[in-house]
Amino acid sequence: MNFLKIAAVLCLLWLSGCANVPPGPAQAIDSDENALQLAPSRELKPAANTVPASSRSNRSAAAPTPALVRAPDVGHFALDSELPSSRAIASLSAPKDLWERIRRGYAMPDLDNDLVHDREQWYAARPDYILRMTERSRKYLFHIVEELELRGMPTELALLPFVESAFNPQAVSVAKAAGMWQFMPATGRTYELKQNVFRDDRRDVLASTRAALGYLQRLYAMFGDWQLALAAYNWGEGSVGKAIAKNQRSGLNTGYLDLSMPMETRLYVPKLQAIKNIVSDPERFNSSLPLIENHPYFQSVTIRRDIDVSLAAKLAEVSLDDFKALNPSVNKPVILAAGTSQILLPWDNAETFQSNLESYAGGRLASWTVWVAPSTMRAADAAKKVGMGEAEFRSINNIPPRMLIRPGSALLVPRSAHTEQDVTSKVADNGQVSLAPEIVLRKTLVRAGKGATVANIAQKYKVSVANVAQWNNVRPNASFKPKQQVVLFLPQAPVRARPAAATRKRAKKR
Repeated sequence: MNFLKIAAVLCLLWLSGCANVPPGPAQAIDSDENALQLAPSRELKPAANTVPASSRSNRSAAAPTPALVRAPDVGHFALDSELPSSRAIASLSAPKDLWERIRRGYAMPDLDNDLVHDREQWYAARPDYILRMTERSRKYLFHIVEELELRGMPTELALLPFVESAFNPQAVSVAKAAGMWQFMPATGRTYELKQNVFRDDRRDVLASTRAALGYLQRLYAMFGDWQLALAAYNWGEGSVGKAIAKNQRSGLNTGYLDLSMPMETRLYVPKLQAIKNIVSDPERFNSSLPLIENHPYFQSVTIRRDIDVSLAAKLAEVSLDDFKALNPSVNKPVILAAGTSQILLPWDNAETFQSNLESYAGGRLASWTVWVAPSTMRAADAAKKVGMGEAEFRSINNIPPRMLIRPGSALLVPRSAHTEQDVTSKVADNGQVSLAPEIVLRKTLVRAGKGATVANIAQKYKVSVANVAQWNNVRPNASFKPKQQVVLFLPQAPVRARPAAATRKRAKKR
């Protein structure tokens, strides 16, 4: 009996101690629902080396460097008293879908003006367009939201590809910006987006998202304002910096709405705000958002051998269109493992691919390889050398008519049955096709002057002595009579196009 009394007392003391443990820094108590809640990730702030406001406008449009901002801690729990009063506390309950998760992470100041209302009406009048865009986004949106949260960035930035490309990773602008995030070639190279004849990482889902978010972080660190950062993403950081400097010299405000900028950039943030408003309350705008579950759509699968795109899709048991939608950076019918070491597959198909690949008994995985041109060649001669028809050779290597292939060009050709070696990393990572205009020679008759010889005519018209002799059926040391007609084949002068009417340059300078 004494033992039982002692045990009861000890239990009471233990329970009392547990009840008096104060909530730690990783907990918060909601007084209304008595529920544990999670503080939203804190708003991204400029790093210590951010340019001060007084000198931001003097920043040049130098080549961007990787993100200058250290992303704030993600998943930080805090007491209510530790949280900014202006920020809502996100519930620990899982979002019912990805749209709800995006709404919970909104952290940018809202814009409310006539341009926003105009864009709202534009989108609301096109519910089918919104549905197509959002259906297309379901493959990529989860990954983008995950990356934003890991960096502590506002989740409405996940909606930016709606503005940029309507979530089409194959989109190309008239200014040659490409991919979901619409990177210009130079900016893409700055952010390590490989662009060669076999792949364009500006279209790659993982690589382009990494680069875009890094670029946006850098722009926010530079300007200290998300609206200005977005303007710089569209217009160029140098242009925004100059506009700020101009306003500073005139004693004017330097916010997004205060700057003079092209209409495309003026509409850029209102477009994003309009889409944000529609996502927040689709019914208000006569819109319907497709259900996008709050879980990954795809996963990465490592490949170790070159493999045809069509075969990879077949082994994964997905349609060719779906495979290309997840792997849009591959622009040839073969994936070179040395350059593209992983592919993306729908979550449930990744294991299927691995299983089918291990049991594949169809022989070689790749029916294409790369041949490097040893010298300057005509397309017809190169095609004959590798055993292809000229039309197919030109088509698969994008060689237009009247162009010569320069030495070192990496060209896709059929893989022989005896070729076991895959394409090397040097070729897969750096392969380019270099072309030169094919010189068209035109028969020309000239009259020989006094003392004209094969040699001095060849020198005058910059052709070889042997050619002049052959064209005129004479010996290389022959002379011509005065006023004798001499046959030459000279390069035809290119036809100069008439100058076109001046066109307005686009504002986009990414």
